[in-house]
Amino acid sequence: MQNHSFRRATSADVSTVREITRAAYAKWVPVIGREPKPMTANYEQAVADHIIDLCEEAGRPVALIELIPKPSHLLIENVAVLPERHGSGIGGLLLGRAEEIARSLGRNELRLYTNAKFSTNISFYARRGFEEFLREPHPAGGEVVHMRKSVGPGIHTQHKSR
Repeated sequence: MQNHSFRRATSADVSTVREITRAAYAKWVPVIGREPKPMTANYEQAVADHIIDLCEEAGRPVALIELIPKPSHLLIENVAVLPERHGSGIGGLLLGRAEEIARSLGRNELRLYTNAKFSTNISFYARRGFEEFLREPHPAGGEVVHMRKSVGPGIHTQHKSR
């Protein structure tokens, strides 16, 4: 497995964020007949307003996770991995990163949403502890699946010997 590092995206990374996202979501266009929401997002605004961490291999960005802190949870807005890196464990690393950030912000739940037709995404998240809690119609057609996962406080407990 490659050595991965994370860094916060800045305004200088907007085009990289957009390119990784568009590459990652391109396979879904024929499935739903339109570009998924992350392909059309305003990343100039998102980089300023959200937490976007780039995952790098040898200094090259290969994936990202976009997070939005909410009062009761941390919303995973976007998980994007370059297609040539799919299946290499990076998605799991990104979700682990989201858990770390949730804990650091004092949130005990992660939430995300995805298109019901993205069955491989739904099973990917389910295998990592996410549970579906709501389905609702999407304005452009189809259905949105909302999922959540409890996040524990982490390994910060001290064991005292008596």
